[in-house]
Amino acid sequence: MAERIRLGMVGGGKDAFIGGVHRIAARLDGEFDLVAGALSSTPERARDSGAALGLDPARCYADFEQMAQAESTRPDGIRAVAIVTPNHMHAAPAMAFLKRGIHVICDKPLTATMDQAQALAAAVAEAQALFILTHNYTAYPMIRQARDMVARGDLGQIRVVQVEYAQDWLTEAADSGNKQAEWRTDPERSGAGGAIGDIGTHAHNLACFVTGQKVESLAADLQSFVPGRRVDDNANILLRFDGGARGMLWCSQVAPGCENGLRLRIFGDKGGLEWGQEDPNYLWFTPFGDAKRLLTRRGAGATDAANAVSRTPGGHPEGYLEGFANIYTAAAAAIRAADAGQTPDLSLLPGIEAGLDGMRFIRACIRSAQSNASWVAP
Repeated sequence: MAERIRLGMVGGGKDAFIGGVHRIAARLDGEFDLVAGALSSTPERARDSGAALGLDPARCYADFEQMAQAESTRPDGIRAVAIVTPNHMHAAPAMAFLKRGIHVICDKPLTATMDQAQALAAAVAEAQALFILTHNYTAYPMIRQARDMVARGDLGQIRVVQVEYAQDWLTEAADSGNKQAEWRTDPERSGAGGAIGDIGTHAHNLACFVTGQKVESLAADLQSFVPGRRVDDNANILLRFDGGARGMLWCSQVAPGCENGLRLRIFGDKGGLEWGQEDPNYLWFTPFGDAKRLLTRRGAGATDAANAVSRTPGGHPEGYLEGFANIYTAAAAAIRAADAGQTPDLSLLPGIEAGLDGMRFIRACIRSAQSNASWVAP
């Protein structure tokens, strides 16, 4: 097996949910070793977080600039960095590592503002390193199967796309000790989009990934139902796609009874598909005029596209962590190719363009809502 890729991490220290997810994903297939980190915004917490993870104290940095500088000059320095900070702290660290030739794996959405996104895109264009965005749901096996079936024409001409992402964890005002809710409802850190940025971008990305179409215009009705909340917590959005399909996107973080309800339905003139994230190993396919068929991960109807990102035999559930791991494993292959002077395969890896599409989606939703849900181009 090839030597593991030395990985650093910015953010993801104590009490940070997504940092742990990224660390598990990076380890799952044995492709990365976490060896360095700037894990918190305060030096003491950064040191304590690094110690808890067993990192060398000399490689537990007080800030990302110090880390980027030091690691880029070490003979055993990191080759990639995972950025798992709140949205407003994505761009600056990413640019600091990219300019030193260190590959970046960044959590979504791309940034907090369009200005930051454009600055980061310019840095990616100039860098001799890869930029990968962790839209993990694109790497679920049955989502890869759905994309494959759409591309080969099993559904015919796509007509209707319905996607929703419903949660209930922000139904009430957040307690002061809830760090995850605190920064996600603070426009200075999350960006102007609340639910549309946090989960709406996932729904938007998934619809585009599976159909192969981009949103050319949208009409958005945004709400902030919780009194005093400064960002949206619910959105109903009509979509027009460049391939002729029409769609609807609902995202909400104030829907009691919904935990992580990401669902996708796609209908063409020959058939339809249905998939839900909370039961991700199943994909329903209904050819027009025929009975509904259940397709299962690693089952008799699974395609090569699904099997390529499956690890266990059929009937053994795979989901959220494995989806993240599929992104990391594909990122490792791309990094190894790039470092060997070869052309990496980025065809299924979300990158800067997917990130920019997400930022344009957020901007268009806000502009539309401000003009009474008028149609707006991203």
